[in-house]
Amino acid sequence: MTDLVTLAELGGPLAAIGAAAYSRHAYPAVYWSTVGLPVSVARLLASYTSTMDACGLTVAPPRWRTLAIKATTRREVRPVPPRRGLIRPTPTGLRIRLRLAPGQEPADVAASAERLRHAWGVHAVHVLDIRPGVVELRLVGFDVLRKVRMPRRTVGDLLRVPVALREDATAVVRDYRAVPHELVLGATLSGKSMYLRNLLTKLAAQPIAMVGIDCKRGVELAPFAARLSALATDPDQAAELLPVLVKEMEDRYDLIKARQGIAPGTRDEEITSDIWGLPERGRPVPIVLFVDEVAELFLVATRKEEERRDEMVTQLIRLAQLGRAAGIYLEVCGQRFGAELGKGATMLRAQLTGRVCHRVNDEASAKMALGEIAPEAVHAACAIAADLPGLAVLGDTSGGWSRIRTPYLSLADAAATCRATAHLAPDVPALTPFRPYVPPVPVEDSGPLLAPQPATE
Repeated sequence: MTDLVTLAELGGPLAAIGAAAYSRHAYPAVYWSTVGLPVSVARLLASYTSTMDACGLTVAPPRWRTLAIKATTRREVRPVPPRRGLIRPTPTGLRIRLRLAPGQEPADVAASAERLRHAWGVHAVHVLDIRPGVVELRLVGFDVLRKVRMPRRTVGDLLRVPVALREDATAVVRDYRAVPHELVLGATLSGKSMYLRNLLTKLAAQPIAMVGIDCKRGVELAPFAARLSALATDPDQAAELLPVLVKEMEDRYDLIKARQGIAPGTRDEEITSDIWGLPERGRPVPIVLFVDEVAELFLVATRKEEERRDEMVTQLIRLAQLGRAAGIYLEVCGQRFGAELGKGATMLRAQLTGRVCHRVNDEASAKMALGEIAPEAVHAACAIAADLPGLAVLGDTSGGWSRIRTPYLSLADAAATCRATAHLAPDVPALTPFRPYVPPVPVEDSGPLLAPQPATE
């Protein structure tokens, strides 16, 4: 009887421990809010001074404080840590601001991020430079990239859409006004299509023209044909579409010169303004050009195809160099994009400011994407596991980089979104001949509209 009572008393705590372990694996956000957050806050408050001292982030107190301690007490004068601000809980972690002591810099705190992570029992610690003398520690309680959930509050605007999640639980916002052109690299099944899918569906709700070049017979972009203003599914069609885009760009430059009083003979390269300086009523709609598997535009087998390739590459380079001012933006995707593709590949890649590198098959491919702007990110890109599709490294020209992952979006849902927003596709007369044909959606046969009536005598 005594054994039964003991088992009954232990049943409650054991069940609670089991529930906590299960929620930590299956529902990490719930576990963090109920268990992880209080424990981490208690650890931080109890060990803040000792942890900072062990990390070498303490400094000698001011002279006046040293003299006051020696005059009033006999206790030892100890170094002081950075002044701590309020602890602000978030759904995924904690945020706390530190005021650095004279002589300290944000790099000192960033170098100790791994030690702080282990000391306070969190998944990761990220350091953000807020202003001179103030940094923010962003503590992440669990792996937010394992199962991506985008923040509820994300700021979006024209040509500015949230597309992925960073490892510090903040949204990655693709801003075409700030980063006009982007290169997305990755091996097969690495998640490039998912990134492109999320980007297309977010842009579909905006009054912009989207143009696609998919030389894989359109298998990637054809499901979104209802929202596309133009689509080329092979190199021959691309060779016809690109000159039209270049001509559209030149016409927009002429419009800018005419509206702003610039002499008609002024060269395009000398114009420093753009379409956003025009009145809203007469402003051309922005155009986003999506190029899937860009290597297919470079590969040739005959002399005639080589001439066509050179023309297409030249036109792409012109769009990358001059398209931003005319409101034309490029999103170029591929598995590799190096000099071995042929003449013009390196020059085109240099014009693509934004870089997103998914899992690659070799280090050389990662260097093609990130080696020129963020060399430290190359190793991070090579370490991406195959069982995490959509995980990528985002780099920028400032040398900074971060790990990101796009949320899962099924092809059916993405195609349905594009069909629902098809009426938002603007009318660009130059692109009308390249508008893809969209077959009507078949209506499922649900049986007769009226149920048969029973026979009467």
